[in-house]
Amino acid sequence: MRHLISGAAGFIGSHLCDALVEQGHDVVGIDNLITGSHRNLEHLEGHPRFQLLVADVTRPLEINGPWDGVWHLASLASPKDYLNHPIETLETGSTATRIMLDAALQSNCDFLLTSTSECYGDPQVHPQVETYWGNVNPVGPRSCYDESKRFAEAMTMAYHRVHGVRTHIARIFNTYGPRMQLNDGRVVPAFLDQALRGEPLTIFGNGKQTRSFCYVSDLVDGLIRLMASEERYPVNLGNPREMTILEFAEQIRALTGAKVPLVHHALPQDDPRQRQPDITKARQVLGWEPRVALEEGLRHTVHYFKQRIEASSTAG
Repeated sequence: MRHLISGAAGFIGSHLCDALVEQGHDVVGIDNLITGSHRNLEHLEGHPRFQLLVADVTRPLEINGPWDGVWHLASLASPKDYLNHPIETLETGSTATRIMLDAALQSNCDFLLTSTSECYGDPQVHPQVETYWGNVNPVGPRSCYDESKRFAEAMTMAYHRVHGVRTHIARIFNTYGPRMQLNDGRVVPAFLDQALRGEPLTIFGNGKQTRSFCYVSDLVDGLIRLMASEERYPVNLGNPREMTILEFAEQIRALTGAKVPLVHHALPQDDPRQRQPDITKARQVLGWEPRVALEEGLRHTVHYFKQRIEASSTAG
């Protein structure tokens, strides 16, 4: 089968490329490298079943189909990135979503959108279920990301209802693993980068806000299962194991052996206080649930970060 993937050089996109190529599929990836990196795909360079096109997916695509699957993963998912590029973030959720949907429509193939738990905003329902409409500030600083994904979901469902496109929507919760950016700004790379450099861990607010962390291989497995399913409406993909940021900081200090203090900074505006997926639907519809324990996944991630920090130190 032949697949088209936007955001292919990103953290999650590159792992999806690996999985599909390993399964014997042909993959054409698109990425403008604004946050993605050639480094994430260098092991696939020259592979007969893989091609990377450096292009902006918000511009019309000059790529010949037909496709057997179109995956729209392009996004600036880190607060540091989408706050610096709010307009580009909105265009990726709007213009790029439609371009990728058109590619699926022309090929009469399945389309998968990677959406986000940020669609739930600062939730008033806990844990979050797919039927919850969310509590999002539409004009706050985070809205460029939250609303771009909410719009992308609406556009996806419109193409399903109007054109009959076989659509799939994954609402992804906090995902971590190798190939995350060192300066990503999200809690996993931030804590690991600081701990491995012997710097204090930065806690925003009182640290009692919660997150749920899913290892990237589990997520990719969920995406592939979702694409192969008959489900058209959003499905949560994440690990339901919930912990506070303070608890997570202690986990990082114990795992890395870093004897570093915690420093507190003001909580960013509209930062969610709770984040935990209800994955009942994923279990029932996809037969999916995460299998990699947090401790195991973090060991792999720490190993990757150590290598990256050493490489950056050598280069510097």
